[in-house]
Amino acid sequence: MNQPIVSEGSAFATLLERSERIARFPSTVLIEGETGVGKEVVANWIHEHSPRSQAPFIKINCGAIPETLLESELFGYEKGAFTGAKNEGNPGLFELADKGTLLLDEVGELSPFMQVKLLRVLSDREIRRVGGSWSKTIDVRIIASTNKNLHAMVQHHLFREDLYYRLNVAYVYVPPLRERRKDILPLVTYFLSQVCMEYQISRRFTSEAYALFLNHDYPGNVRELRNLVEGLCVSVAEEWITLEHIREYLPLEARKPVLTLQAQLDVAERVAISNALQGSTSIRQAAKMLGISHATLLRHMQTLGIKMGSSVDE
Repeated sequence: MNQPIVSEGSAFATLLERSERIARFPSTVLIEGETGVGKEVVANWIHEHSPRSQAPFIKINCGAIPETLLESELFGYEKGAFTGAKNEGNPGLFELADKGTLLLDEVGELSPFMQVKLLRVLSDREIRRVGGSWSKTIDVRIIASTNKNLHAMVQHHLFREDLYYRLNVAYVYVPPLRERRKDILPLVTYFLSQVCMEYQISRRFTSEAYALFLNHDYPGNVRELRNLVEGLCVSVAEEWITLEHIREYLPLEARKPVLTLQAQLDVAERVAISNALQGSTSIRQAAKMLGISHATLLRHMQTLGIKMGSSVDE
């Protein structure tokens, strides 16, 4: 199941608005950003908001497959093309994605040979299977993503300039999590809920623990945050996960929370609402416990991305 968009920050909201506009058209898209920022989530968003949303969305990591296999994986092969080939041949991912979208993840890892092959597809909109003597027209929307700076690679002659400009028609940059700090707590809430639901456990974070989440820079971005939440949930025996538990996972420079007043207030509000919901059978009862109206609590829950009925902080 695809991860939903979890964000409260204006930077990511602007990115999604831009991506939604791009999605309406068949243009090739280049998504750049550090490892773990959520490039695939943005690619999913573009496909789901495009006229091709009901057609196939095929994904491949270009850096995870050897060049000798990548060509047949992308373009397919004919009978007898190589030793071990199926008697009937096999369609490639371009054919399987016809009328839909193909995500070429880590496109910066393509070899010079495969760069030429991809350039030809983008230029002619045709593919030829390995060992084949005929070409087939395809209608595929290409989304390429990379954690590298392709423009810099072009300048250092590590990536073809003509292919770069073929890919970089519509450009999307996904900022790192350290530049989207308003997204951290909603993401913690979401990942915590998902882990508790999947593993049938109950875990909660103290307000000091939330503060430490906000203070870390996350060089591994959203993926690091997700792994941190899961790791804490499965390794801590107690229901309440504290500051001391998290300190064992984070580097020394991240162990002393230094937060603005507003950030501390956000943490305190999230924890208070979460605890009230945990001790109540309804949102109305939780509002009474907090001394606020039902409508006010609903508004705060919507702002913080908290839902009734989920584990811990939702």
